[in-house]
Amino acid sequence: MRLSLLIATLILGGCAAMPEEPRVLHRSLAMHEGSSDDLLTAGLGREGLANPTPPVVTDDADGRRKLAYHSNWRAIADLSPAGGYGTLYGHLGRVPGIETKAWLGEVGVLHPHGVLLHIPKHFDADRPCIVVAPVSGSRGIYGAMSTAGAWGLARGCAVVYTDKGAGTGFFDMDAQIGVALDGEPVPPGARTGFTPEGGPGDVAVRGIAVKHAHSKDHPEAHWGRMTLSAVRFAMMALEERLPGRRFTARNTRVIAASISNGGGAVLHALEQDEDGLIDAVVAAAPQLTVAGSPLLLDYALQAALLAPCAQLAPELSGAPLAALLGLRAPEFWARCEWLAAEGWVEGDDQASRARSALGRLQALGFPRGALDNNATNVIADLWRAVAVTYAHSYARAGADERLCGYHFAAVDAQGQLRPATAEERARWFGTASGIAPTAGVQIIGGRGEGADPMRAGLECLWRAWQSADALGTRLRAGAEQLRARGRIPDRPVVVIHGREDGLIPVGATSRPWVASALTHGASRLSYWEIDRAQHFDAFLMQPVYATRFVPLLPYFFDALDQLMAHLDGGPAPAPSQVVRTRPRGLGADGQPEPLTREHLGTLRADPGTDAIRLGDDGLVVPE
Repeated sequence: MRLSLLIATLILGGCAAMPEEPRVLHRSLAMHEGSSDDLLTAGLGREGLANPTPPVVTDDADGRRKLAYHSNWRAIADLSPAGGYGTLYGHLGRVPGIETKAWLGEVGVLHPHGVLLHIPKHFDADRPCIVVAPVSGSRGIYGAMSTAGAWGLARGCAVVYTDKGAGTGFFDMDAQIGVALDGEPVPPGARTGFTPEGGPGDVAVRGIAVKHAHSKDHPEAHWGRMTLSAVRFAMMALEERLPGRRFTARNTRVIAASISNGGGAVLHALEQDEDGLIDAVVAAAPQLTVAGSPLLLDYALQAALLAPCAQLAPELSGAPLAALLGLRAPEFWARCEWLAAEGWVEGDDQASRARSALGRLQALGFPRGALDNNATNVIADLWRAVAVTYAHSYARAGADERLCGYHFAAVDAQGQLRPATAEERARWFGTASGIAPTAGVQIIGGRGEGADPMRAGLECLWRAWQSADALGTRLRAGAEQLRARGRIPDRPVVVIHGREDGLIPVGATSRPWVASALTHGASRLSYWEIDRAQHFDAFLMQPVYATRFVPLLPYFFDALDQLMAHLDGGPAPAPSQVVRTRPRGLGADGQPEPLTREHLGTLRADPGTDAIRLGDDGLVVPE
């Protein structure tokens, strides 16, 4: 059966068991204990999740939930028949239980973050465990189901997720409609997690405000404490569900685990964990930085300007999707000309300038193999999407400030601004990634004239980032709130990163953070760098990627298994090493051969020449 109960707005007081009791602003509860529904797949099962066609759903909370499960699973995991998810690694069985959502307020933060708690029916209150999983990217509360959610629920742990103050927090500024906790489009009020300043105004189309960009909270600066608040909320909710039980840091095992932005969040949380809530951490492809390394906005802006020119380098002509960019060569040539005039690249011809741009990308921390993803990033407009959202967030810009002319709105078939429709608003919760362009929300503005119109807005943001004026000062002030310290308490930690990650480069993120942590005395830290792994496992559902790269998630599940065994008294996880892998071939049917453990390589107790260690000049990573 399914029971939905909407609980009125409430503020809960302190509790002696947990310092800094979370401030619950709104709450909903649902039971998923029948035969047709579950916490892990929303009743869709493997077949429904693997189907590229979204489910036909009703326009209610259940329907929005199913759509969110389908889009979030498929955006993160390789669910193709040969990909191995659910057979070689991971879990896709039915998990009945209880689901509760809430808006949590944080001191000094204008808008709440969304949390979701899953309590499986087979949760063991005598040996309680909680997995805390801040979602990846800017996703909504279902954005870590295929990663830490799948592992934790299969283990009987309660799993708590936070959207980290981003999520599908869209607000239609023309209709004055936001998104409720369950995804329902509603007017501003207690049920919405984000309402920007101002009314519709006197412009024809004011557009769409995006919470990550426009909340004025700079949520990334709070991801660590939002993760810790999610743990406290989970303990409080478990006590409500199991009267007479107490759940504290002393009697409850807590594992923090996630990928990408979520991976960065769990490492920030560990650095800030003064109350000893977290027992162990797994962070895959973590987006974070330490002093001396470029921040995401920094390398995203540089990559946005360099990538089109670099794509003309002969070395990238055979990369996935590169052939699709042939018609854009004049645009890329114009970018190379501008870069040369600005002194960014060297050379007298296009090939040499393109190679110079490629070299600058490598200097940002991208290994050469990671740049085989360059064409994909250009086609997806990935770097502009990141740069626009994060610039507004760093600067704490409101929805009407429009840095360098950028804002967000829906457009018609001719590319002209138009108001969002009710149908589009209804699908934001289920299909949006939280960062435009997504679910009909487009990036508007920042265009110039000539063969390379996209350069103007990006150049404007870059010059602002480098400037000493008011905007540059705001951007850098926001940036300085994000530096990780690389100092962690004595807890077991596994960091995993794909060497070919084309979005979060190992040389700017994991490697310098691990080096800093080791320098500061971390003795229970393992760093696994995976040969032939990139950032988006979901891309491996396409043969052109499956035959070139291996998935990252199998190592994530391995790390969680090893950490759980270690917490139970077993050996420490495998030490720091490069994991050597081999690509898959194509079968007679033209599809990738099934993934096996042989493709994934071996995590060794004695990695020998593949060991990663701290040297006199930083981290030593074998090539």
